[in-house]
Order: sequence, then structure tokens, then C-alpha cells
Amino acid sequence: MQRRLTLLALLLCATCHVTFSVTDGLLPNGNFELGPKLSQLKGSEITAHKAIPNWEISGFVEYIKSGQKQGDMLLVVPEGAFAVRLGNEASIKQKLKVIKGIFYSVTFSAARTCAQEEKLNVSVNPTSEKDDWGVFPIQTTYSSIGWDSYSYGFQAEFPEVEIVIHNPGVEEDPACGPLIDSVAIKTLHPPKRTRVNLLKNGNFEEGPYVIPKTSWGVLIPPNIEDDHSPLPGWIIESLKAVKYIDSDHFTVPEGKRAIELIGGRESAIAQQVITKIGKVYVLTFAVGDAKNGCEGSMVVEAFASKDTVKVPYQSKGKGGYVRGKLRFKAVSTRTRIMFFSSFYHMCKAMRFQVMIIICQSARLFQLSGGELEIVVFFALRFVPNWAHVIPLITLIVIANVS
Repeated sequence: MQRRLTLLALLLCATCHVTFSVTDGLLPNGNFELGPKLSQLKGSEITAHKAIPNWEISGFVEYIKSGQKQGDMLLVVPEGAFAVRLGNEASIKQKLKVIKGIFYSVTFSAARTCAQEEKLNVSVNPTSEKDDWGVFPIQTTYSSIGWDSYSYGFQAEFPEVEIVIHNPGVEEDPACGPLIDSVAIKTLHPPKRTRVNLLKNGNFEEGPYVIPKTSWGVLIPPNIEDDHSPLPGWIIESLKAVKYIDSDHFTVPEGKRAIELIGGRESAIAQQVITKIGKVYVLTFAVGDAKNGCEGSMVVEAFASKDTVKVPYQSKGKGGYVRGKLRFKAVSTRTRIMFFSSFYHMCKAMRFQVMIIICQSARLFQLSGGELEIVVFFALRFVPNWAHVIPLITLIVIANVS
């Protein structure tokens, strides 16, 4: 009798649709390992709106098992054994309890299964902003296995929200659409500028959730305003995404996180820094590769005020870096600092990548002397094998008080 009651309780938990409180990591059934009943499937098509535990679907949605074939294509699921595919105008959504006014980032993995140009819309409802959603083009694949992870940032306006992932495409084949897996969320804590660093989130430690069992990082989409960026403090000021990477799968010198510029001149990051007109500042950084097989001549350009510098780097794809410096005089109370890669680079894994990192190993402070003096403290952690030392960009602005 007790066994039957336990089984009944488990079944009720698997089938009920309630609102869950947010904790960092996968959403409840975020990897879709709990699936529909056989009676709720017509082939791979899901026939009931609430057939997937914790989720509600609309439109043509398929439940895909890893290894399933689509013509000559083998559909692979990166985490676990199951994923969902969104057909024409199809969507999945889940309700969550959040804290009003707090910033969050949603991470999900996606892969295209057709030759058409595919996109995904991600939104969080309700919201007071009209047409407030993120558009993710997934035609370009940056990983070698066909899957990429994407991130979307938002500020909660209500204590309960609904996360929606929607395929806006209309194709001749209604089943032609992207695969979705590993939907996760993370609470963001927007960092502040301090007396020792004029940059917010200069070490990139605050950013989207990185799914532990994936090895390709998380894409942060372009043209995102600062208040909704999943990378607090920074604007992705470009046509292409940048990649957020972790030290578990890439070599990172300090801390756990870093940024890669993966789209050449079409991939850039920027931040507004508070400055004093007429004062001299110095921007120091290092440029290199992520030890991911990208070889060749690389150049990163840094901009600040009316000045710019180009820093070349010859990559062997095994990790390494060179340092750069940009001295500039502020002409405004706000100075835009920006980095982008000058060239495109094809890696062995068939993807474009060049990496810059801003790490916390440099210190920023204001001098009290009458003459210009620059003091930079590097706290790099060296390891015996130089191939394991990641290139870094250390970003620091030091003011002269005269």
C-alpha cells in the first residue's frame, strides 16, 4: 500500500504544472528528460499542450530522442537522451517565481535541423516594454558538433514570469525547425565600479549560466542594451555574437570566466567609463588565444576617447598572450572603451574565433601626486607548462590628479 502511494505521489509530481522558484541551474525538467506519455505522442509529434512535465507547448512540437534519424541526418542530443523540436510557429513555455527588480539570464542550447535560415525568439512575460524579446539567428554554428548555447538577459518586473521560446519561422515542411535542450536560468548581480577599478565586471565573472556538460561556451547575442545584457556592464556592440567561456573547458588565467570575440570585425564589446575631462588614462591589456586550435596572425584593436591601438598576436592555438597599452586623454565625462578583432580566423574545428579576456588581476586607482604616474599590478598565476597559461586582456584605467 505504501509503495502504491509513493508511486502515485511521484506520478503527480511529474504531471502537475506549478510555478517554481528560481535557483541557478537547469529549469525544472529543463533538459526534457521527463517526456510525454505514449498516448500523447503521434510518432514524434506531441499531441497534448501539457504533455511535457513542467512545460506547456503550442503548435507543432516534437519529442526527439538522441540518435533519431531525419532522412540521412542523425539527430544528436548534447545532454541526456531527449530534446524538443519546434516546428512552424511552435513554442514552449514555463512559469517561474522570481524577485521583482532582480536581473536574470536564461541559457538554452539549440541546433538547426534544416537548411533554411532559422531563428528563435525568447521572451519573458509579463513585461511593460512593447516587443521586448530576443531574436537569435541560429544559421551560423560555432561549435563542431552542431549545437550552440545562447543567453538572454532580463529584469523581472513581476514576482511571477513566464519564459517562452518560440520558433517564428514558416517553412514548407512544418517539422523543419530547431532542436532545443538544456534550458537554464541564473540570477545576475550587477557589479559596481569601485575606487580600484573604473570598469564594471572587468573580470567577466558575472555572466550567463554555463551548462556544465557542454564544452562550447555560451553565445551572447549582438546589439543588446546594457540594462538587459546577460553580461552585466558590457554592451555587445556588433553584428555578431561574442562567446562566454569557462575555465573547465578553456584555459582561463584568473577566475572562472572569460570572453571570446568570434566574429572578427563584426564582434565587439564596449563599456562606458566615467572619466574627468583633461585627465590622462592608461588602458593596459593582453591579447591571445584560448588554446582551442585557432592558429594564425591575430590583431585586436582597442579604442578609447579619440585614440586607438592595434595589438598583433601570432597564435599557435596552444595558449599564449602579448600585452598592449593605450594612453589617452579624456575629452568627455564619459569615455567609451571598445575592443574588436581586426581579422577573421578559421579554426581546426571549423569555426571563427579570436579571444580577448578582461581579468581581475589588474588594479585601478587614482594617484594623488602632481605628476603623471602609472602603477599597474599584475597578479598572474603561472603554471609550469606555459601551454596552459591562457592569454588575457587586463583592462585598467589609471587617473592622474594634477
